[in-house]
Amino acid sequence: MRFGEVTLHPVNGHGPEDVVVDGEGRIYTGVDDGRILRLSPDGRRIDVIADTGGRPLGLELYGEDELLICDARAGLLVVPLAGGTPSVLATSALGLDFVFCNNAAVASDGTVYFTDSSRRFGIDNWRDDLIEQTAGGRLLRRSPDGSIDLLLDGLQFANGVALAPDESFVAVAETGACRVSRVRLADGRSDVFLDGLWGFPDNIATGSDGLIWVTQASPKVAALDVVRKLPAPLRAGIRRLPTSLQPSPGREVGVLGVAADGTVVKELRGEIDGFHMLVGVREWQGKLYFGSLEENAIAVTAV
Repeated sequence: MRFGEVTLHPVNGHGPEDVVVDGEGRIYTGVDDGRILRLSPDGRRIDVIADTGGRPLGLELYGEDELLICDARAGLLVVPLAGGTPSVLATSALGLDFVFCNNAAVASDGTVYFTDSSRRFGIDNWRDDLIEQTAGGRLLRRSPDGSIDLLLDGLQFANGVALAPDESFVAVAETGACRVSRVRLADGRSDVFLDGLWGFPDNIATGSDGLIWVTQASPKVAALDVVRKLPAPLRAGIRRLPTSLQPSPGREVGVLGVAADGTVVKELRGEIDGFHMLVGVREWQGKLYFGSLEENAIAVTAV
């Protein structure tokens, strides 16, 4: 099914990568200069509520009055919804500093499940990890007491995180493998939740409709598959090329609404005028809110 009418809400910044909506319908996003923005439900008013000094990516509501921020440079942060200076929850885990803190999901008891996308490449070189397929991504769990443990390792560019509606499992997108994996929290067993996706999954989020919404930021890039098979020196040479000469994403985007049993219930796919690299999704009261890595706006459409 193709996208219907889409409304763009301009933001005074670039790359509103993720979106989250509070109980009053206000929209939160982070842009690439470090600011956290709050938009009124109609998108007409924009307030700056914080500045991380880094690159905010995944956002989640944290308790009743705070916002959790995954900052690719500054780590796992939290800030009051009313605005203020972010506090640091974590910058490392299990003896390793975060290289690329990316996305999270928050359980009802305050447990935070989050990703560190790569052990080798940070936000400025995200394409390099997709070329090299380093399998250095981690899915981590921060308990309310502040302790952090490892749920999954060896992920191909660990990205979006979402909990099942009943919190029986946590799902994690592996952008480099075009799949979504999951960990069953009762016993720690892991398996594949979605596989063989036509595009690169990025952020994922559980909606108010009980579906796990999965973005597909771009169709698979055939040239990328070719580059991955080249000898290491040639791959390194391609990584040094200007971005315009490297394998690049297309303009087609999509989202999937997936039930807890893995059944795809809803799918939207196609091009959106004035909007591409759809990497953030949030369903709230029958509407979908989209973030982008490259645009200067968030997008809103009916489910």
